[in-house]
Amino acid sequence: MTSSSALPTSFASLDLSPLVSYGWDDAWADEFAPHLSEGLVAGRVIRVDRGQCDVATADGVIRADTAFVTPHDPMRVVCTGDWVAVEPSGHPRYVRAYLPRRTAFVRSTSSKRSEGQILAANVDHAVVAVSLAVELDLGRVERFLALAWESGAQPVVVLTKADLVPDPVTLGHLVQDVETSAPGVPVLTVSSATGEGLDVLEAVLAGGTAVLLGQSGAGKSTLANALLGADVMEVQATRDMDGKGRHTTTTRNLLVLPGGGVLIDTPGLRGVGLWDAETGVGQVFAEIEEFAADCRFQDCAHLAEPGCAVLEALDSGALPERRLDSYRKLIRENQRIVAKTDARVRAEIRRDWKRKGAEGRAAMEAKRGRW
Repeated sequence: MTSSSALPTSFASLDLSPLVSYGWDDAWADEFAPHLSEGLVAGRVIRVDRGQCDVATADGVIRADTAFVTPHDPMRVVCTGDWVAVEPSGHPRYVRAYLPRRTAFVRSTSSKRSEGQILAANVDHAVVAVSLAVELDLGRVERFLALAWESGAQPVVVLTKADLVPDPVTLGHLVQDVETSAPGVPVLTVSSATGEGLDVLEAVLAGGTAVLLGQSGAGKSTLANALLGADVMEVQATRDMDGKGRHTTTTRNLLVLPGGGVLIDTPGLRGVGLWDAETGVGQVFAEIEEFAADCRFQDCAHLAEPGCAVLEALDSGALPERRLDSYRKLIRENQRIVAKTDARVRAEIRRDWKRKGAEGRAAMEAKRGRW
C-alpha cells in the first residue's frame, strides 16, 4: 500500500476525467472521498465473472479480485455497474468496497432458497427489449416492468425487429397493446436492420446508465451493436419456430455508448422471478390501484367482496380481464416470495437464539465445574 504521507487528500491532484464517460459525477466523488485518504483507486465494474471483475479506472481497465467484498448474501456481491474502491497495486489487486448503490435491478434466484439476485447496479433506464418477430407476451412485459420500477430506474419498452411488421396499422395496434400494459412507460419501435428508431433511443439513453433486458432471441445483442456502432456483441440466429435464441451474452457487460451514456447488456432471462416488488407491481397496474382506492373495504382482495370498485370496473369494461388476471398473478407471486423471505429471516433468528442459548448453557456448566 502507499505510505500515508503520500496519500492524496483531495481529488484536485487526480485526473478522473476518463471516468466521466462511465457516469462519474460530483456525487460519486463525495461518496468515494473516505476511500481516497486510504490510497484506494476509484473505478466502475464493467464485467464480473468467477470471483473477479474488470474495473474501468482513470488509468484504464484493470482486473481485480472480489474476495474481500463477496459475502454469502447474493444481494451484496459486487456486480456490473457498481462503483468500487480498488487497491492501487498488487497481484492480484482487490476490490475493497463498493459505493452505496443508487438503484439495483434484482430478481429472485432460480433456486428454492428465498434469495434475491442482483443483476445490475446504478441504472437510470431499464430497457425491456421485446421482439416483434413473435406473438407479444404482455404478461412477461408486465413482469419485467414491475422489476424495473422496483429497481428505481425508469423503464423503457423497445419493440425490436420492427422491420418485420411492415404494415403501419398493425404496428400501431401492437404499440397500443404494449402501451396499455405499460402506463407511464415510453414504448419505442426499433429496427436494428434498418436503423429505424435508433436515434430516438440514443437520445433517451444519452448521459445515463441503461440496462438491456429481455428474453433470449429478443434482439438485445443486435440492438447493443447498433447502439455501439460496431459488432461488439456476438449475435446468434433465433429459431424460426418460436423466435427464441440461445444465450448469446453470457455475462453482464458495461459498454460506453458513442452518443453518450453507458449500456449494460445482460444474458437472456428465461426466468424472471419477482423479488419483493410490491411497489413495482403497483406502478405497472396503476389503473387497478386507482380503482382499488374506491373499494368499500381497505383490505379488499378484489375477488368477491361487496363494494369492490375493481370488480365494478371489470364488469363495466373499464378494466380488461387480462390485466386483472396478470395483476393477481404477480401479487400472489410477490406475496409468496415475501413470505419465504420472512420465514428465512425468522429461521435465521431462531438459529441464532439456539446458538446463543447453547453457548450460555455451556458457559454455565463450565462455571459450575469450577465451583
